[in-house]
Amino acid sequence: MKAEYDFTKARRGAVVVEPGKTRVTIRLDNDVLEFYRGLAEKYGGNYQSAINAALREQMAVQEGALERLLRRVIREEMSS
Repeated sequence: MKAEYDFTKARRGAVVVEPGKTRVTIRLDNDVLEFYRGLAEKYGGNYQSAINAALREQMAVQEGALERLLRRVIREEMSS
């Protein structure tokens, strides 16, 4: 270990930033948090990853719903 360190070019903040990840603060209902913590405890992993996976799944559902709606509208317009 050195006797002295030079911190003149030091910066405050996170030491390591994961690419593609953003730290956010979010308020969740207690039962939701308990559910995902329970899943993580039962099956392994962590509850934050489980919540992220659920959100990604919902994104896919929403995207599929929009696609189905657009297809229906196009079919209706083409048949008119």
